[in-house]
Amino acid sequence: MHPVTTEPSTLVPYVEHIGMTRQYWRDIILGINDGLVSMLLLVAGVVGGGLDADQVLLTGVAGAIAGAVSMAAGEYLATKSQDEVLTAELDLERTHIAHYRDVEVAQIREMLTDMGVHADDLEVVANALTREDETLLNAMKALEFGVVDSERRSPYRAMVMSGLLFLGGSLSSVLPFIFVEDPTIGLLFAGAITAVGLFGVGVVKAIVTRSNHLVSGAENLLIAGLGGIVAWWVGKLIGVGLT
Repeated sequence: MHPVTTEPSTLVPYVEHIGMTRQYWRDIILGINDGLVSMLLLVAGVVGGGLDADQVLLTGVAGAIAGAVSMAAGEYLATKSQDEVLTAELDLERTHIAHYRDVEVAQIREMLTDMGVHADDLEVVANALTREDETLLNAMKALEFGVVDSERRSPYRAMVMSGLLFLGGSLSSVLPFIFVEDPTIGLLFAGAITAVGLFGVGVVKAIVTRSNHLVSGAENLLIAGLGGIVAWWVGKLIGVGLT
């Protein structure tokens, strides 16, 4: 077989992976997006309900702090619980390897077959992965549980990132009411700044995922915009009902 040659002009450029931040992008996007969206919806709702600028500001500050604490605590508990479940599963897997090794070896062979390892290579690959108990455990960790140690998330980092980014995202809906007296004008400023922030988050996500920047930004913006309209009308209807 002759080697395949590729002209330099047709080579696909090598792109680096995003690295050790990969497992935290869920927290990054969720935290800042939730801050942007939920606080705009809250502000839109209370402005629609007839609150003045000072009342909206107080509501916004309280909502931002409560949301950030809730987001941080929830992300910490969720990440910690997930990690504890995984640790318990790996402890059980060690027991299985110690007492039911043949069963685990058979599972490895089955998974390798499902992955498309050729029958001629199956014996060699299976023997390599099952020769030592620790190697077998690491193989099962990756193949059965879908976990690589470098991808495991720290609950503390997840907590801090989610809470702080929520707080940062909420600023666009809170700060305008410090400088304006008309709540409607404040809402317009909040909506405009939040729109820019949402579009920017969509673009950043597209850069990381190597997808279309415009589509991702517009998608993020559209979802929040529709939610803001609904929240304003709900607040308006409730305000009318209370008067």
